[in-house]
This record gives sequence, structure tokens and C-alpha cells, in this order.
Amino acid sequence: MIVETTRFGSISVVEEDILTFSEGMLGFSKIDSYVLVERMDESLFLWLQAVKKPSVAFPLLEPQILDRGYKVELEDEDRKSLKLGNDLSGAKVFCIITIPTDPTKMTANLKAPIVINLKKRIAKQVILHSQDYPIRKAIFSDLQQHCATHQRTIFPTTETTAYQAIHLSDEMKMILKEV
Repeated sequence: MIVETTRFGSISVVEEDILTFSEGMLGFSKIDSYVLVERMDESLFLWLQAVKKPSVAFPLLEPQILDRGYKVELEDEDRKSLKLGNDLSGAKVFCIITIPTDPTKMTANLKAPIVINLKKRIAKQVILHSQDYPIRKAIFSDLQQHCATHQRTIFPTTETTAYQAIHLSDEMKMILKEV
């Protein structure tokens, strides 16, 4: 199927790449189907693109890039709705990034991450009650440090603007190798 987007053009998506948010996301409760999109270069950011709403897309990062000790402890209700066991094996966690006009003022929401059960293709934005993480953590200096260490750039300079859906079956294989 083809997903039309305002940021990335037309993206080819297979049914197995679609994530279901049964409760929607905070502020977007009526949108329940998303796909992960990546730029086909060395960009750090992924995007969570709404399948049926071309203008809705959220930039994402893995929170460990910003805080090496970042850990998600799910409430029982969240674990149940995500169909996860006591640990997060088989799950992927992302934080939503806000990128204002001045990118040096980017922030990450570490308090309400996106948790994805890759095997079941279900996801939820959870609110971490027991952990003391900020809703708006300034991240530009952390990104600069991460990029310097890993020889990457925050904003790739290539003219490549091609994007593709992330195939969740491939992502699941990578997760299982890490465990």
C-alpha cells in the first residue's frame, strides 16, 4: 500500500509495517495507525508517520542517545495493553522530539515515551509515573556529543531526501540479536 505524507511524499508500506495505537497518542486519540519512517542516509531521527493523516508525523530518537541510563518501568496496565511480559525484550522505546525553528532549542519528551511491541505491532505512548524524567529536556548539546563520538552529523548534509518505511520484521530480527 502507499501512504501519502506531506513531509516525505509517497511511502510504500506493507501491512506488517503498520503499528496500532489502540488508544492513539496524547492529543491525537483518534489516529491509531502509524508507520516508522527513516531517511535513507545517516540521519539520527526516525519519524512516526500517521497512515491516514498525511500531515501528522513525529520525529523520534532512541532515549539512550540522550541519557545512557534511561530506563522504562511500565505500569501493569501499560504492560498488559502492550502485551509485554515483565521485561521489554522484543520492544523498542523512542522519545518524541520537538524541533523548533531554531534547532539548537530542540527538546525530547523523556516522560512520555513511545513503547512498541515489535512482534505484535502494537504501540503506546506511556507516561512514566515512577521515574523522574523531564517532558522537555534540551538535547542539542547531547546530540552534538553523540555525533562527535560516533562520527555522524545531527542534520546530514547530503541532498538525499528519500525516505522509506522501516520493515518491522527486520527490526525484530535486530532486537532478537541484541538479547
